[in-house]
Order: sequence, then C-alpha cells, then structure tokens
Amino acid sequence: MSRICELTGKGRQVGHNVSHANNKTKRVFLPNLQNVTLLSEKLDRSFKFRVSTHGLRSVEHNGGLDNWLLKTNDEKLSPRALKVKRELKKAAASA
Repeated sequence: MSRICELTGKGRQVGHNVSHANNKTKRVFLPNLQNVTLLSEKLDRSFKFRVSTHGLRSVEHNGGLDNWLLKTNDEKLSPRALKVKRELKKAAASA
C-alpha cells in the first residue's frame, strides 16, 4: 500500500540525517497517515479514506468532505476520492 494521502496527494519526501559532525545520510520522511471515516452531508453516506493528519485538518477547515472534494484538483485525489466527487456532482446536478 503506497504512503500517499487520498485527499491531498501528500506523499513521502527524501532528505538527510545530519550528524553533529555534519555527515549526511539519506532518509525518508513519511506522511502521518490515518484511516478515517468521513461523512458526506449531501450524499448522506460515510466514506473510509487513508488521510494525512494535515489533510484531515484541511478538510475540516474547508467545511467538510463535500466542499473539499469539489474545490480540489482531480490530479491530487485518489481514484476512490474521484468516484465520490463524481457522485457529488451528479447529486448536485439532479437536485
């Protein structure tokens, strides 16, 4: 399973461990991913996503899952999140 946030696209970053003697060795910074269940108010359903804690705060700050998905570019979203976004657009068009 890849270490990528399904809502923000945030993935691993590469950097260095730096010792006191300034020796540098490669290392990997992984995002803090959590399995969460988010509620869609327009669809009246819940969805399970693997989201970074930064992404979870961003979703809550922007007014919930529905607003976040409609505002975010498709390139950043996972295939599962894109499917939910299409359902939201379909529900909004029919309502």
